[in-house]
Amino acid sequence: QVQLVESGGGLVQPGGSLRLSCAASGFTFSRFAMNWYRQAPGKERELVASITSAGDSTNYADSMKGRFTISRDNAKSTVYLQMNSLKPEDTAVYYCNARWVGMFQINYWGQGTQVTVSS
Repeated sequence: QVQLVESGGGLVQPGGSLRLSCAASGFTFSRFAMNWYRQAPGKERELVASITSAGDSTNYADSMKGRFTISRDNAKSTVYLQMNSLKPEDTAVYYCNARWVGMFQINYWGQGTQVTVSS
């Protein structure tokens, strides 16, 4: 049974930090690229950050560059998102995504964790 379980969300003041974790099970984690998405109320889901299966390359949405860092530990089947200098506009539900692309595409999603940035 495939599971992606996010944790680490919560309420934080502007300028604060949070570290999200996503623990994976039920599939070969090290073969999947991992992504963090987010969705704010009334907005479409957007890609926040990506990391390759080996962890040797990362990409970020422009508004997150320099503030967010994605990383992974394949031995623990876990991906992380370190979020610094948080802004109210970072408020959203953050989702973990596992993606494998070959002749077809496989996508797994977590249930999401709420991040609220407010004073």
